[in-house]
Amino acid sequence: MAQVSKDTKIGELLNIFPGSAPILMEIGMHCLGCPASQMETLEEAAMVHGIDSELLVEKINAAMAAEQ
Repeated sequence: MAQVSKDTKIGELLNIFPGSAPILMEIGMHCLGCPASQMETLEEAAMVHGIDSELLVEKINAAMAAEQ
């Protein structure tokens, strides 16, 4: 499975790794089904929620690797 980056869009991330939904929700991203969020990058979403995008990407990539 490919790694994600801060430029990965939320919609794309949820398609390639549905297991990321709980990670995103635990940090306050509760609007994962909103049309606008689907086109938002991880970096943009992290900025809106006051989260460090690099740490978020690391956490998601670690979760993806653990599922392989």
